[in-house]
Amino acid sequence: MIEFYLNGEAQRCASLAPETSVLELLRTVLQRTGTKEGCASGDCGACTVAIGMPDQTGGLRYHSTNACITPAHQLQGCHLVTVEGLARGDALHPVQAAMVDCHASQCGFCTPGIVMSLFTLHEGRREGRRDALAPLDDARLEATLGGNLCRCTGYRPIRDAARRLDRYPDVRPLWADDATLADNVAALSDELESDGYAMPRTLAALHDVRRQRPRARLVAGATDLWLETTQRLEVFEDVIDISRVAELQAIDETPDGWWIGASVAYTRLEPLLETAYPAFARMLQRLGSAQIRNRGTLGGNIANASPIGDTPPVLLALGARLALEGPDGARELPLEAFFLDYKRTALAPGEFIRAIFLPRPAGDRRLEVWKLSKRREDDISAVLGAFAWQEQAGRLHGVRLAFGGMAATPRRAEAAEAALEGQPPDAAAFDAARQALARDFQPLDDVRGSAAYRQLAAANLLERLRLTLTHHSPREVCLDAYAH
Repeated sequence: MIEFYLNGEAQRCASLAPETSVLELLRTVLQRTGTKEGCASGDCGACTVAIGMPDQTGGLRYHSTNACITPAHQLQGCHLVTVEGLARGDALHPVQAAMVDCHASQCGFCTPGIVMSLFTLHEGRREGRRDALAPLDDARLEATLGGNLCRCTGYRPIRDAARRLDRYPDVRPLWADDATLADNVAALSDELESDGYAMPRTLAALHDVRRQRPRARLVAGATDLWLETTQRLEVFEDVIDISRVAELQAIDETPDGWWIGASVAYTRLEPLLETAYPAFARMLQRLGSAQIRNRGTLGGNIANASPIGDTPPVLLALGARLALEGPDGARELPLEAFFLDYKRTALAPGEFIRAIFLPRPAGDRRLEVWKLSKRREDDISAVLGAFAWQEQAGRLHGVRLAFGGMAATPRRAEAAEAALEGQPPDAAAFDAARQALARDFQPLDDVRGSAAYRQLAAANLLERLRLTLTHHSPREVCLDAYAH
């Protein structure tokens, strides 16, 4: 039995298959068809909804998500808001009114998702949240709408509508008048165990259910796993949801760095990374979309073992470690020992990632991260390069170069590292490093890029690093326009 609130109304749903998505629940079971299905893979944003969860202030904090790849069972103890729940009788919500007045919709299919993305932006600004204090400029709107694709109107009138939100009366949905809503949502249990789906709250409970269900699939953000059901039509017989395990949601600071729980979403990482590793934070803005970053997790990106995962190369360059737990106890290992082959990891049967250790940056150590993809927003990498080093007396030391998209796993370029170690950052050293890449990698060859393109692109990223080190103007760096 799943208990949650939908547009202010209590809902109880039983007998849902483990692989049921929020979108399927809305459209098929609850007959709320305002939320549309487009790509069914979390790319187009037509199915965007807002999920409110209790926060430390006693209120509800809303985030946008793709309903098509969000497990329905994760609505337990939440408030789900869809496009049907925004208007107040005949009075439109400011987002809806602005979209109408700016003629920001034509065919209308993607409009509900765009409205819901702007709703979460507007709601955050009303609450005065930290992430809402940034100016509502093009960059801010791009981040908000990066996961919503519209090819009818174009984005100018949509941006115009977003900029005009403050001009409209602050019409609130009827459910916003319910002073008891947040308390009622918080009173619902955030633990769930039913046929085929378990959602433990503690690490001890996770170990117990893992022993009882050794063949169950683990899920946190579901931004990758749920594609198996929406794209491949797989049926999940048993799922263990680790998104509510308190220990896996923790970020623990130590003198040497931070242990980041495996279920910490990217959005929660942003403040830490902006301070500790700005280059990592900038790359994170190109990982998926706001909807994906609100749900996707660092642990999931690693456990998925994709050769084109965005965060593993950065973590490899930084020397990250993993804390693993399983039936035989706990252990640690360097991240570079985790990836064995394509989609194969060092996880023993029953083991899972508990946390990722992010080392504290040394004062003189630097990091650069650049991602190449076919489109700037909401796209997976063709090649991603992450480079860490320090410079002493005009020479490079502690060089760590890591790439995604160049092999069956994310991997360090050890031959290229050796070519740069102890050398001045001059053309000769980097020529040797680029030549060494041929010994480090025999790149993938697929629809995202040919092997020849990837080899050239990786070499160009090293050249960009050289130009960065020698203080050339970015205008002198001739790279793919999508590099950031």
